[in-house]
Amino acid sequence: MLQRFLDPAVLAGISGLDLVAKTVVDGFIAGLHRSPDFGFSQEFAEYRSYTPGDDLRYVDWNVFARTERCYLKRYRGETNTRLTLLLDASASMAFGSHRVSKLDYARFLAASLCYLAGAQRDSTGLIVFDDQVRDYVAPSSRHGQLFRLLHAVEKAEPGARTDFARPFLHIESLHRHRGMVVVISDFYESPDTVLRIAEPLRYRGSDLILFHVLDPEELRPSFRQPLLLVDMETRDRLEASPDYVQAEYRHKIEAHIAGLRQKAKGAGIDYYLLETTRPLDEALREYFTIRQGRL
Repeated sequence: MLQRFLDPAVLAGISGLDLVAKTVVDGFIAGLHRSPDFGFSQEFAEYRSYTPGDDLRYVDWNVFARTERCYLKRYRGETNTRLTLLLDASASMAFGSHRVSKLDYARFLAASLCYLAGAQRDSTGLIVFDDQVRDYVAPSSRHGQLFRLLHAVEKAEPGARTDFARPFLHIESLHRHRGMVVVISDFYESPDTVLRIAEPLRYRGSDLILFHVLDPEELRPSFRQPLLLVDMETRDRLEASPDYVQAEYRHKIEAHIAGLRQKAKGAGIDYYLLETTRPLDEALREYFTIRQGRL
């Protein structure tokens, strides 16, 4: 049987993000045991989350009885999704312990989601940010939009420090309609801060997804000798011993991930951890299957 799961290092050898995206999405669809129309429009065509002020006549009480989560059935005319991707291009995203850096992996993911959404005629936009909004492509489903999106993703380069408030304020000032907002980042910020910034969009009825991209060495450091670690954004220095890394650091990173996951869940925001060695087609399939199962 053909192996459909693609090592990210293989993707790094493919020339052009358009081909990377097509390769990932083809692998993603080939592994589905159902209709290939499984991306954004198909998945979210039937329901959207309830927000205060919505007409209770359209609540699906059967779903509420099973899940204790409130969803409204959509009209057919509402089935196209407005998708906005927030791509973190701060300095820390340049880190990579193997051939694929976090920013490389984030680019592959963003390009694949753009390709998948575009294939279903969803209106798709992009914000590239660090401590400023570095690039913005307004959501659109018109001809040539995929090219514009992939061009912006391709030219994203590691910049300065991360400020999550910037892209969210940008969306709030320009987008008045509900939609889906996908944030791709290493999330080196306190979970409380991330959720405080993100929740206003959630309250306004948008679906939020946090894709947390980390390198294996950030999750399970393997060095066995004392090292001087330098923060890629602040340039702060820390002398780290193997004992510190295997004990205190591991506890801190696990607590950070758990805190972000739990607070996102409590706010009705999706959270999904992605390790940069994991095949993207496999990861996307698992994520969409999990999300589909919650509806």
